[in-house]
Amino acid sequence: MGGFFGVTSKTNCTLDLFFGTDYHSHLGTRRGGMAVYGENGFSRSIHNIENSPFRTKFEHDVDEMQGNMGIGCISDMEPQPLLIQSHLGSYAITTVGKINNEKELIQEAFKKGHIHFMEMSGGKINATELVGAIISQADSLVEGLKLAQEKIKGSMTILLLTPEGIYISRDRLGRTPAIIGRKDGAFCVSFESFAYINLGYTDYKELGPGEIVRMNADGVEVLSPARKEMKICSFLWVYYGYPTSCYEGINVEEMRYHCGRMLAKRDQSDADLVAGIPDSGIAHAVGYANESGIPFARPFIKYTPTWPRSFMPTTQSQRNLIARMKLIPVDALIRDKSLLLIDDSIVRGTQLGETTEFLYQSGAKAVHIRPACPPLLFGCKYLNFSRSNSELDLITRRIIRDREGDNVSPELLDDYANPDSQNYKEMVEEIRKRLNFTSLQFHRLDDLIESIGLEPCKLCTYCWNGKE
Repeated sequence: MGGFFGVTSKTNCTLDLFFGTDYHSHLGTRRGGMAVYGENGFSRSIHNIENSPFRTKFEHDVDEMQGNMGIGCISDMEPQPLLIQSHLGSYAITTVGKINNEKELIQEAFKKGHIHFMEMSGGKINATELVGAIISQADSLVEGLKLAQEKIKGSMTILLLTPEGIYISRDRLGRTPAIIGRKDGAFCVSFESFAYINLGYTDYKELGPGEIVRMNADGVEVLSPARKEMKICSFLWVYYGYPTSCYEGINVEEMRYHCGRMLAKRDQSDADLVAGIPDSGIAHAVGYANESGIPFARPFIKYTPTWPRSFMPTTQSQRNLIARMKLIPVDALIRDKSLLLIDDSIVRGTQLGETTEFLYQSGAKAVHIRPACPPLLFGCKYLNFSRSNSELDLITRRIIRDREGDNVSPELLDDYANPDSQNYKEMVEEIRKRLNFTSLQFHRLDDLIESIGLEPCKLCTYCWNGKE
């Protein structure tokens, strides 16, 4: 995954850029970058942040980078922002998203005269560089941004830092947010709406799907209007969005309370305590406890702030280790207790299965699991929030393969996604047995959509039902 922040100001913007970008550190731990434009032109800094927080790597750059406009990013993929010189002029570019037709676009760029791309480790090219190459095929930056949105299959939100201001292009179907804040003498753009609050900005404008604007210290100009169709990622609220953020006017923390409440309404648990798997499961658990009347508790406390998300390390073995190391048990709240745990989701099942075994070993009488979203049946095609290389990484798909063989029809997958079908019930029971839960009950998709509160047609639910 990744996040971005941009600032245009009548004064030096570097401090706002530094803190605003740092506030996106929960979205990635591989690389961070900042680029600014000032009297001496462009300057840029990129650091590896796998072993050190963004703040410690970039604090010295704040004194050296001077400018009244800048963009920053946290990236779990390629290094960025990039500095590009083209027939459209010089600009810095950063992106958040995923390109599914990369090979096709590279070959098309070669045919249109693009000579080469820099190759990264592993033989891949920098996706942000490819976006820049597409933009440069057009006669203007605005037309180039439109062209990129039309050609890219997947999702791509783009920031361009130019001498005239920052161009912002939200991805074509609005799968990820782009929100503008304002204060005296400055504007900012952010993936996370909370990132500018403590910097003195207030909400100004949330870009619509595919909308393109140019932002400078004096204001925001719409260059291409928003499209009507939207497919914003539902997982923003369920998991990777920060609790204090709002997307489309809907707060993440409040949505999770709604989610937990609806889980409780469909449940008949006799657990002693309700707990959330830190961090994202906690708010869901609060909502469940408030509705059910079962006391909320924290039977384990998260310790390791340098690994806020267990999916971030590169290898699965590292992710499992971090997930185990970061939770410290509270024996008095585990021993001889029947526990109901709410996690944001079950992906591979490895970490939650290990957590359950750990609780049994610590004396728990029962461990009931209530994921805050439906069973994941499809790998995300639009955003890089998952490191799964195959849909068989999903425990659901492994169970379906074991039951049905390798060739499963779309119609059969639809049946497994239906919470009222026998196949769904048997799949859930098999997950329960494999992971040794006392009981297992997933959130229903219709309840999840109601928990968010947007019209179903505006939400992307692909990872649960395969619907584009």
